[in-house]
Amino acid sequence: MRDFSNVKRVIIKIGSSSLVHDDLSINSDMIDRLMQSFFNLHQKGIDVCLVSSGAIALGMHELKLNKRPSDMALKQACAAVGQAKLMEAYNIFASKYDLSCGQILLNHDDFQKRTRMHHLSNTLEAMFSNKIIPIINENDALAVDEIKVGDNDTLAALIVPMINANLLVLFSDIDGLFNKNPKLYKDAIKVDTVDKITKDIYDMVGVNPSSVGTGGMETKLNAAKISTNSCCNMIICNSNMINKLDDIINGDNIGTLFSAKAKKLSSKKDWLIFKAYPEGKIYIDDGCKARLSNKRVSILPVGIIAVMGEFKKGSLIDVLDKDNKLVARGVTNYSSEVISAILGLSSDEIKNKLGNKVKKEVIHANNLVVFREGELC
Repeated sequence: MRDFSNVKRVIIKIGSSSLVHDDLSINSDMIDRLMQSFFNLHQKGIDVCLVSSGAIALGMHELKLNKRPSDMALKQACAAVGQAKLMEAYNIFASKYDLSCGQILLNHDDFQKRTRMHHLSNTLEAMFSNKIIPIINENDALAVDEIKVGDNDTLAALIVPMINANLLVLFSDIDGLFNKNPKLYKDAIKVDTVDKITKDIYDMVGVNPSSVGTGGMETKLNAAKISTNSCCNMIICNSNMINKLDDIINGDNIGTLFSAKAKKLSSKKDWLIFKAYPEGKIYIDDGCKARLSNKRVSILPVGIIAVMGEFKKGSLIDVLDKDNKLVARGVTNYSSEVISAILGLSSDEIKNKLGNKVKKEVIHANNLVVFREGELC
């Protein structure tokens, strides 16, 4: 049995393949079961937030399209039409159980600005206070690649620290994490609990393609990294277990549990690692990499060997080694143009080139997060 006695706020994510039939029509029975489960949670005093896919698939059904459109405008039109149908269905079945729902559509750039996140958090808290179920989806009607979260597993995990969720449940068409792809190997064994997400966990994961959804096990592992670092347990289980949500909350060993870490990431580290978009890259030499691995230090121009991309002062950038492996991520004190001019130079050489009123660090240690060898945040 699992101990979820402290759970007061739950995020549920459900994928497109669970919400629509093979002909892309809405799965009303699934939505009915969802709302019945949410009613039971409310009766126990547990707040619930739903992250729901399905808009594009339902829009395709309404527009009588037999395959996902490649044209961005048509795809966005499907999302606009489908989102309205999705919320209509949720509201119909919510009223059956005397529940109220509210729609929130987000993109990744909504997490870039602290003020936006603050307003979103306040809105969600007001909804919980009034027993309204937030139904969240990516704003696919307006989203383009540059501002997309990309999948709702990640979107659900990004919401976790904003509402201090205790449990995230990803309902999908799979039973959990297996030691190898169960669709290819009959002897695959389901993993009950993952205490630490290591490279070995990623290595044993195969791709789980879907004709409707955009997820897969890799995105679920990424979601687990975000949620567990926010002191939130996460479970992957099959959507046919939705009517067992009460049993999940009571601690039954359903699906795969990713155990919450004991210590929560600071809000700055959470933003640097998971929420902000890197706008460029710098490459560092072996000496700089060794110093970053051993102690808390800043990155100086003398250790930089190359710059990639165009970015301004104050941008978030990735730090890579000579083998193109991610070493760190941080906020730069210089633009890409200036870094290109001073890379490899000592502090004295920089003063001679730029003058005395310059910062010696390209990225200060206070604005830097380091990914040490073998660690996966």
